[in-house]
Amino acid sequence: MTTTTTPPTDAKRARAALVVIASAQLMLVLDDTIANIALPSIQAELGMRSSTLPWVINAYILAFGGLLLLGGTLGDLAGRRRVLRIGLVLFTASSVVAGIAGTQEALIAARALQGVGAALAALNLLALITTTYSPGAARDKALAVYAAVSGIGITGGLLLGGVLVSTLGWRSVFLVNLPIGLVVLAGTRTLTESGRAGGRLDVLGAVTATTGLVALVFGVTHSGEAGVDAPVTLAALALAAVVLLVFLARQRLARAPMLPLVILADRNRAGSYVATAVIGGGLMGGFYLLTLFLQNLAGYDPLRTGLAFIPFSIGIIAGSAVGSSLASRASSRLLAGAGLLVAAGGLFWLSRISQESSYLLHIAPALLLTAAGLGGSFLVLTLTAVRAVPHEVVGIASSLVNTAQQVGAAIGLAALTATAVAVSAAEPDPISSGALSAGYSAAFVVAAIAAVGAAALVSVTVTTRTSASSRRHRTGTSGDGGCGARPSIPTPVRPDRAHGRLPSENADPRESEMKRVKALLLWLLRREPAALPDDPFGEPGGREPLPHTADSVAGSRLPVNALRAH
Repeated sequence: MTTTTTPPTDAKRARAALVVIASAQLMLVLDDTIANIALPSIQAELGMRSSTLPWVINAYILAFGGLLLLGGTLGDLAGRRRVLRIGLVLFTASSVVAGIAGTQEALIAARALQGVGAALAALNLLALITTTYSPGAARDKALAVYAAVSGIGITGGLLLGGVLVSTLGWRSVFLVNLPIGLVVLAGTRTLTESGRAGGRLDVLGAVTATTGLVALVFGVTHSGEAGVDAPVTLAALALAAVVLLVFLARQRLARAPMLPLVILADRNRAGSYVATAVIGGGLMGGFYLLTLFLQNLAGYDPLRTGLAFIPFSIGIIAGSAVGSSLASRASSRLLAGAGLLVAAGGLFWLSRISQESSYLLHIAPALLLTAAGLGGSFLVLTLTAVRAVPHEVVGIASSLVNTAQQVGAAIGLAALTATAVAVSAAEPDPISSGALSAGYSAAFVVAAIAAVGAAALVSVTVTTRTSASSRRHRTGTSGDGGCGARPSIPTPVRPDRAHGRLPSENADPRESEMKRVKALLLWLLRREPAALPDDPFGEPGGREPLPHTADSVAGSRLPVNALRAH
């Protein structure tokens, strides 16, 4: 792949480009959470059933997560600025449609189109940093700002959503994207276009992956209302199984697959992705359930609901900081497992709250505990997921961290909603406050059990040892024992899998794994202004920001970004 790295012609242009990139990223991240606060108002005005309401969130998440890898590849092939502009136009236009939607069907369709636009824009925003800024301080600053606004956007979405819904109504949470989108779109002329790579677009892979996930989420959601044995539920789950098997077969046989299965061959990475998906489900499911609980049962208005989530953001930052300080002294298995167990304790605590529960004594501490556990474990799992990845698929492996989180959020939200609906429906008066409270409590218990299960999975799959293939990657040796000196190469964000693999690289065999992890953490936290003395992935003399690390951190929406922002 050819990547053109062109330094900005002057400081003014550089600042303008950074404002555009940061504003676009902030707009996309805000939509991860801003709609949650508006859900009760949307449900009341459009008459949505409890089983349909999650699709306001899931339509966006599924389209975004399912097409994220395709969006990055399309940017490589057609030009990143061009694809970014297409994504921004689609995102902004569909936001307007969502804001004026008169039916639930129109709103859900618009949210899905928003997700498509976000998928086209997200990875290309990050990639454009490398084509707009030369390696060094300017690029480091741009990456830091990019990550900071990502972390700020999570809390900002909840707070801004509360303000907008309280003052202007629920439609404003979507219409606010119109002025922002137009300004950002006009500013994209300050960005430097990337070179184009040859290759193919795995459209069939993207279609089968997204279709299978939609069918799976629909089946899980429908089971809460109609039962697991309902014909529609069984048909949806069967369709999901068939289509996802077709997707896997396609990825195995395709010359340029969207998801090279070699990435999942290492059990450390596979376990990390699954655990990351559970974290995504806990995050989005927790936002969703607690938003409905606070507004429908506890009587909070939208603004107070948004403010109620501040302890969650504090917990994410604290958990990430603790995880980073311990990562060089403890095993990934121990840290990730402990974090997930702490999160499970917080989720179980949330299952015990009631309408009479004190916010300061019950809700806020439970949120803080849950977020601290998720934040600490997410950081460690991110590092594990991208450690010792073969060069030709390192960009995809990094992107999969975000994809796993988004897909996990969709499936987790569907499962938790189905649990809440089923438990409430089993009560004598399904719409009473007692029945709704029982449903929310049961869903939080399921989330806690899932976190415990993820901790158990981590204890089995995530190890301190690396596979033989990982060792070969780090030492730069091949099967025949040959090795070569590290050449001077450009810094691609998503190395092309079918058109030229990057050469193996030597590593300093005296460098311990824990020292590499520590170096990576220092890079993430920007504690050292100088370049890394050695690449944390075993690549000596790394003088530029790590392309795959930047992908994995800035592409992952929550804990690591919040950490780097501080």
